[in-house]
Amino acid sequence: MKVSKKLSIILVVLLVFALMAGCSSNSGNTSKTATNTKTIGLVLSTQNNPFFVSLKNGVEKEAKKLGYSVTVLDSQNDSSKELSNVEDLIQQKVSVLLLNPVDSDAAVNEVKEANNNNIPVITLDRDVNGGNIVSNIASDNVKGGQMAADFLAKKLNNKGNIVELVGTPGASSTIERGKGFDDEISKYPNIKIISKQTANFDRSQGLSVMENILQAQPKIDAVFAQNDEMALGAIKAIKGANRQGILVVGFDGTADGLNAIKNGQMTATIAQQPELIGTLGVDTADKYLKGEKVARKIPAEIKLIEKN
Repeated sequence: MKVSKKLSIILVVLLVFALMAGCSSNSGNTSKTATNTKTIGLVLSTQNNPFFVSLKNGVEKEAKKLGYSVTVLDSQNDSSKELSNVEDLIQQKVSVLLLNPVDSDAAVNEVKEANNNNIPVITLDRDVNGGNIVSNIASDNVKGGQMAADFLAKKLNNKGNIVELVGTPGASSTIERGKGFDDEISKYPNIKIISKQTANFDRSQGLSVMENILQAQPKIDAVFAQNDEMALGAIKAIKGANRQGILVVGFDGTADGLNAIKNGQMTATIAQQPELIGTLGVDTADKYLKGEKVARKIPAEIKLIEKN
C-alpha cells in the first residue's frame, strides 16, 4: 500500500512536469506566430475630417482582404503627437508604416527613425521632404489646382475677384494645390486673388476666416478652398452675411461636399478618391513586402464635379 502511494505521487509529479513543458512549448509557438503576423501601422494627420476617415476605411478593408492587421493612430494635426505615434509603431515592430503626415518637413525625422529601424514607409495623400520612402500615393494636387483655376476663370468670363482658403501650412497638398491654382490663375490678367488666408483644412476655421474676409472685402466673385471642409465653412459664412452670387469651389469630393453641389450651395469640387488612396497604400505595401518593385509616385485619379 505504501509503495503504491509512492508510485502515485511520482506519477502525479511527472504529469505536472509534462503539462508545464507542454504549456511552455505552446507559449513559444504563440509568441512565434505573433511575431510573424503581418502588421500595418497607419498614422493619420487627423480623423476629424471625412476625407481621412474614408482613407482609413480603404486601408482597413484592403488589409482585411490581404490578411494584415492594422493599428490606426490619430495625430490630431500635431506634428509632435505624430512623432510619438510613429515611435509607438516602431516599438511594436510593424511590418510597414503608412504615413499621412501633418507637415511634410516635420515628418522627415519620423521617416528617418523608421528607416533606422528597417521599417518601410509609404506616404498617403501627402509627401515628405526627406528620408527614404518606398512610395507616395496621392492625387495630382498641382493638376487639381489648375483644374479649379480654369473652371473658375471660365465661369467668371475671365474677370473677377477671388478669395483662396489655404490648408495646413507645410503640408505638401497645401503647397501643391496652391501652386497649381495660383500659377494657372495668373494666366488670366483680369482675375485677382484679393485674399489668401489659412484655415487649416478645417470647416469651423473656414467659417471664421471667411466671415472676416467678407467684412473686409465688399466685392468677391468666387472662393477657391483647398478642401471641401473649408469650402463648406465659407458657404455658411456667405449665407450668414447674406452675400449673393459668390461661386465656391472645393477640393476632395467628400460626401458633404457632393451633397452641397447637389443642393446648389457649392459650385464644384475637385474630387479625389480617398478610399482608393488607402487601398493602393495597402496593395503597394503588400507588393513591396513580397519583394516586388513599386513606383516612387503612384497617382490616384481626380475629376471635377459640378451640378448637372
